[in-house]
Amino acid sequence: MKKCGYVALIGQPNAGKSTLMNTLLNYDLSIVNPKVQTTRNKIIGVLSEDDYQVVFIDTPGIFEPKTELQRFMFEELRSSFNEADIILILIDGSKFNHTNEEKFRTLFSKELNNKKIIVAFNKIDIIEQSKTEEIIANLKSDFGYDTIVPVSALIKFNTDVLKKLIVNSLPESEFYFDEETLSDKPEKFFISEIIREKILELYAEEIPYSVFVDIREFKERENGKDYINADIILERDSQKKILIGRGGKMIKILGQKARTEIEKFRGREVYLNLFVKIRKDWRKDKKFLKENFT
Repeated sequence: MKKCGYVALIGQPNAGKSTLMNTLLNYDLSIVNPKVQTTRNKIIGVLSEDDYQVVFIDTPGIFEPKTELQRFMFEELRSSFNEADIILILIDGSKFNHTNEEKFRTLFSKELNNKKIIVAFNKIDIIEQSKTEEIIANLKSDFGYDTIVPVSALIKFNTDVLKKLIVNSLPESEFYFDEETLSDKPEKFFISEIIREKILELYAEEIPYSVFVDIREFKERENGKDYINADIILERDSQKKILIGRGGKMIKILGQKARTEIEKFRGREVYLNLFVKIRKDWRKDKKFLKENFT
């Protein structure tokens, strides 16, 4: 009998959820960046082997929502608990905070009830062993976590052990997705995420958090380069000037880096056309968010 189930990756911002999912999938599906709130949507990554299929759900980090966009992200996080057969709680060992863990357990006590929970204690490559042992003992005694795996998602330490534990905990079931499927998201979504990833890398301050990337056209061509037309939507004119840069220098660099990564993702050449547009306070606009994020 085959095994299959949903595994929700839950944790504080920058705990390493996207890095861990990419490592377990052996494929760079979710964008990774040290800036907080990099992940906005639930992103499903599917790992299929002969006798099992793991459907990972990469979620936004745990935070107190203040804008409409953040409220959407929070609901994406909350809904992941309901879908999951296994809750994989990722804890950044280098920044462990007992109070934050208490808040998390209180906030999601209902969602955690009667769920199989596995804790991945991450970033042990940068923590002293004695400190690791102390925190893990604390997690067991104060929070009742009985299945804790020390890992480093970045250097792939002990991730095979974690994967084996996840597979052993899956329910018996036929596969939910075709074995060739990597995600439930369309290709356009990942192209927009690649462009946003390059914006996260290139720009500082408020720019990355004020950006929404909309793929307006995506044409596959048998002869010649595929054509991609993307709008980069910002909230203020001042942000537009920064993103474009003096003489258009910055947007040219952005276009080159994004195009190179998209071509690597698609395995073929593309023509990428970027436009910068302003939509004032789009992160507070319920109608806009409903149209573009659901």
